[in-house]
Amino acid sequence: MKIKRILAVLLCALTASALYASGEGGPSYPNFGLPRVEEMMFLVLQIGIIIFAARLGGSIASMLKMPSILGELAAGIVIGPWALGGIGFGEGIFKYGLFHGAALREMNTVGAGVREMFGTVAGHGPFDATSPALYGIATLASIILLFLSGLETNLKMFLRYSFVGTLVGIGGVVGSFLLGDLCAVYFLPKFFAGYENITMTSAAALYMGIMSTATSVGITARILSERKKLDSEEGTTIMAGAVVDDVLGLVVLAIGNGIIAANLASGASGSSSIDWGHIGFVALKSFGVWLGATIIGILAARHIAKFLKTTFRSPTVIATMAFGLSLILAGFFECMGLAMIIGAYVMGLALSRTDIKHMVQETLTPVYTFLVPIFFCVMGMMVDVSALCSKSVLIFGAIYTALAVLAKVVGCMIPSLCCGFNVLGSLRIGAGMVPRGEVALIIAGLGLSSGYLTQEIFGIGIMMTLVTTMVAPPGLVALFKPKKKGVRNPKPSTDGSRAVEFELADVGVAEIMMGKLLYEFRNEGFFVTCLSQADHIWDVAIDAIEISVRRDENKIRFECTPAEEAIVMTVWMEVVSQINDLARSIAKPIRREDMEKMISAPEKVARGPEAVGRYLQGFVMLPKFKAATKEEAIRKMVEEVAKACPNHVKNVETAVEAVLRREASMPTGLDRGIAVPHGRDKNVVSIAGAVALVDYSGSDGGMLSDYETIDKSQVKIIVLTLANDQSQTPYLQLMSYISRALRADNGSERLAACQTADEMRRFFRRKK
Repeated sequence: MKIKRILAVLLCALTASALYASGEGGPSYPNFGLPRVEEMMFLVLQIGIIIFAARLGGSIASMLKMPSILGELAAGIVIGPWALGGIGFGEGIFKYGLFHGAALREMNTVGAGVREMFGTVAGHGPFDATSPALYGIATLASIILLFLSGLETNLKMFLRYSFVGTLVGIGGVVGSFLLGDLCAVYFLPKFFAGYENITMTSAAALYMGIMSTATSVGITARILSERKKLDSEEGTTIMAGAVVDDVLGLVVLAIGNGIIAANLASGASGSSSIDWGHIGFVALKSFGVWLGATIIGILAARHIAKFLKTTFRSPTVIATMAFGLSLILAGFFECMGLAMIIGAYVMGLALSRTDIKHMVQETLTPVYTFLVPIFFCVMGMMVDVSALCSKSVLIFGAIYTALAVLAKVVGCMIPSLCCGFNVLGSLRIGAGMVPRGEVALIIAGLGLSSGYLTQEIFGIGIMMTLVTTMVAPPGLVALFKPKKKGVRNPKPSTDGSRAVEFELADVGVAEIMMGKLLYEFRNEGFFVTCLSQADHIWDVAIDAIEISVRRDENKIRFECTPAEEAIVMTVWMEVVSQINDLARSIAKPIRREDMEKMISAPEKVARGPEAVGRYLQGFVMLPKFKAATKEEAIRKMVEEVAKACPNHVKNVETAVEAVLRREASMPTGLDRGIAVPHGRDKNVVSIAGAVALVDYSGSDGGMLSDYETIDKSQVKIIVLTLANDQSQTPYLQLMSYISRALRADNGSERLAACQTADEMRRFFRRKK
């Protein structure tokens, strides 16, 4: 509930601020004169449609063994304003479609007068495809994506590979910019008119080079996270290189804008000089802000974590405040001319070696699951497919896209090969740097809105972004399928961690021991976080201490440093002592008279159609049942159930064994001649069973003498229940229902008096 409240507050705050910003200072988007209530209604409908479309697209992509982000991007294209979302209907508020695509197309084909009526729109770009409020939610999603990606990054490995990551980023940026710029200079005059005098410093050429530089950190992080390769040597290098790549891309953007401004100024004044000093200052400032914030964040991380722990003791509040810090740093980076997503990643990276890391991840995961698909779906909504239908755009776009892919792969492979990676590892790094995304779209939008790019060039940029985003994930996944290492000389872990393993008698004892260990760690003030419920992996951390605990069947293994082994051994001995005391207490025999006292007072219950009572209607009814021993009775009843319900009991022997194993643990004979043998088995589907009325007539009237009951009464009624041991069923509730129904209002006597199976079934159908 707390997480849901956090999500609601974040969305409400963002929506309110985004709607406020959608006034005069917001991005250009058609204002149809809708009241605020109807604007909110549109936003709510849009988010609902996006959530369903993104989830559906992601699920389809996963079924096709492709990364889910491809499905989310494709879903955005399908429902976007340039496709289904632009289909209008009626003459009311839905005249222009749910995403107002019809109006956007109209504004791009009519004159300036109509544009003024809707609002100032210089063509259509990324900001025009969605409302400011919706784009704001997507921005928030990108921030939480990069914040959690930073938390997931192995800081020690990041620092170890920061040098090669920087070289990889530089190689990718230089190669991409040069090929993109030269592609514009050589091919634009061949396909489009008006570019006969284009040079490498022309606005269109510069922007085509800049558009191809920025790697999508978000898309790359999502792929690596899904493949659990984010903290591998290649994954860490890719993330380091992608961050450097985006920083350098924005630095190149600042330099490019400086060159364009200088060209315009020199053209107006007749001078040809460019203020390289000012351009260099802008570049140095951008790079210095990123590097300085990263260093300060890493040095101050433990102090930040300590402040959050001592001031806000609730894990939910700590995670919320940590995310708040990432938002603040993201806003600071934007103010300093860098991207918000880089600031979010820096904060996540700084906190990745603190003891609150996993707790923040676990708490914010539901928010991540909700928001991030919205981000990628909105990215897809920005793609105007109609802009890609021109033959010249398609041919030139294919050339530009191929060069963009080649530039990243080759430009990043060369530094990787020189820094210890083999060919496979270098290919992985090159493929991981290929996808463009949010930054490339933003740069393309800036170029379009500034008048530096035409609609055709903008469409080519969108095409390149889309193709690289769709081609890179399958390629990266395929390259990570081989289990081979990507480095020539793999370095052993330098943190000195090693495994301490304990083997216990069986799985049950190991489960109890694991629970007590985690409880003891929590009592000592450790943050205990489940990393994998399926694999039974937990992280235990406090300050600089971080211990991994894993249960594998009947073994419990700790990953810790030699200095932390003393803590592990102390906690282990303490818990062993507690378990031994508990075992001695349980070993004391339970007195029969105490059991009789507990069940002596009859409980008045309804035998009517309770929720679990319906299962009894499928039970096999066995009047006049005969058996010589308890084991024979159980076997015969299981066989009768398997014969009547072959789809429920698939293996008689394992079912019999499960019931007898339960009997060996504690006999199931109650009082008043009632016995309730039961067991769980993986070969049983749902719940099945039988009710038998023991017949003692005839010469063998002394049979079933080995079936003990609490009050030493002769067994008259046997209710056998079988259930699956790997799925949730109301097994215990049914057992309780049967026991209470037979022991209340002389129910056992009335059932024992039944002569036929139909009479027995009617007994269980009786209403109160």
